[in-house]
Amino acid sequence: MSDARTAQPDPAELQPVSAWTPLGQPVFRMLWMVWVTANACMWMNDVAAAWLMTSLSPSPVMVALVQSASTLPVFLLGLPSGAMADILDRRQYFMATQIWVAVVALVICAVVVFDAMSAPLLLALTFLNGMGLAMRWPVFAAIVPELVPRHQLSAALALNGVAMNASRIVGPITAGAIISSLGSAYVFALNAVLSVGAAFLIHRWKREQKVSALPGERFVGAMRVGLQYVRQSRRMHAVLLRVALFFLQSMALLGLLPLVAKGLQGGGAGTFTLLLACMGGGAVAAALYLPGLRARVSRDELITYGTVLQASAMLVVSLASVPWVAALAMVVAGAAWISVANSLTVSAQLALPDWVRARGMSIYQMALMGSSAAGAALWGQVATWTDVQTSLVSASVGAIVCLALTRRFQVETGITEDLTPAQFARPAGTELEIDPHVGPVLITVEYRIDPAAAAQFMEVMQETRRNRLRHGMLSWGLFRDAADPGLYIEHFVDESWVEHLRHFERMTAFDLALRERRMAFHVGAEPPKVSRYIAQALER
Repeated sequence: MSDARTAQPDPAELQPVSAWTPLGQPVFRMLWMVWVTANACMWMNDVAAAWLMTSLSPSPVMVALVQSASTLPVFLLGLPSGAMADILDRRQYFMATQIWVAVVALVICAVVVFDAMSAPLLLALTFLNGMGLAMRWPVFAAIVPELVPRHQLSAALALNGVAMNASRIVGPITAGAIISSLGSAYVFALNAVLSVGAAFLIHRWKREQKVSALPGERFVGAMRVGLQYVRQSRRMHAVLLRVALFFLQSMALLGLLPLVAKGLQGGGAGTFTLLLACMGGGAVAAALYLPGLRARVSRDELITYGTVLQASAMLVVSLASVPWVAALAMVVAGAAWISVANSLTVSAQLALPDWVRARGMSIYQMALMGSSAAGAALWGQVATWTDVQTSLVSASVGAIVCLALTRRFQVETGITEDLTPAQFARPAGTELEIDPHVGPVLITVEYRIDPAAAAQFMEVMQETRRNRLRHGMLSWGLFRDAADPGLYIEHFVDESWVEHLRHFERMTAFDLALRERRMAFHVGAEPPKVSRYIAQALER
């Protein structure tokens, strides 16, 4: 028995979707421009910091650690940030992230102007800038599905890839030009100005706030539920494994690129900028073809082919001695990178309902950035022990080996859970005036089952167990009456009364379909009996 049902396609989904279709949505278009600006600032900061580090320390590890310092905050702060993005107003939170980045950029600019920068301080300030990325990525990932129809989601995420990789071109070129003509301090000053401008655009967005009669989620509880949802989602397991392994090896190329550029004939800051721009150009070109390619090739095939291409391109870069060969290989690497990253991101988005999307995507980003930070440090250390070429060759071989070992972990099964929000009235017994935070709450459901259908019922209850737990239940169990083999009692425990009530607001089409499948096995004259019990404290 599958753990999902196939949703009927909406007629709108049958209409052709081009790479540019989502830009027809005015709010998406405005926030997409914000995303372009935010990513341009990120690349400008990374380029300026990486090049500045080459003058502060000649060690390959220190240069590679700039990437680690930029990405590690997402691993450390991703889940708290995702929880806040799910429980706070997403518009205001998104705005606050841009103000944070602007303030950090001004601090870096001042330190450079006063010639007080050192290698450890640069890493620390890069880490603070990375905190802005850690805060803004989950909220933007959660916002996108609000702005476009479901059938345009893949194209919208591809456009986000275009934004990131167009900024990969514009950011490094702008940073390189400013560094060579004015100095690094002006790069960080421009970052501050652009970040404030992005915050102003977000302020113009008039988001319709969803109103709930229930109290807001508590911070720690929201993180627990987010972790539990991902833990019980098989599709997310496959996505997290594949994204972690891909970025662990692919980060070798980005982490060591400044040293690759210096090692090429006539290599310097211009060569480094050229290689980054070529990678971005390849990614942008590939993103424009992804909607059409997606109709012919599955996401798992794109991940496989993209990983092989990326590893091959990295191998060519490691062996290149002249810039033009490395530049061509970087174009291929960029195309492969966006194909894999987009396929994995779409898979993660489709595996998450709206109520937990920011938390789920923050865990996805934690896996991505955590493996990126580890990869940059790992391959930087390998380059220190050996040399840059050996490190890149080793990463290329490792990518193919990991791909072969994880082929059975598929992110696309051909069956998709319909996670569209569904209307579901609270059943009798939940309208009582009870302290929202009292608990735990024990819920029991009594089913009368035909013994001949017991095996099929158990399969559905196995799905039910996983679905209940990923909605945040503390525990779940199923019992059969020893004296009456046709009587089954399902029980599960919620953290509090308000957490129990939240489930009715978070119902999806898949949840309702699974409920109907359970009810179809009940053969009693009356519906299954549902009882709710609240824990009572005993005096010692």
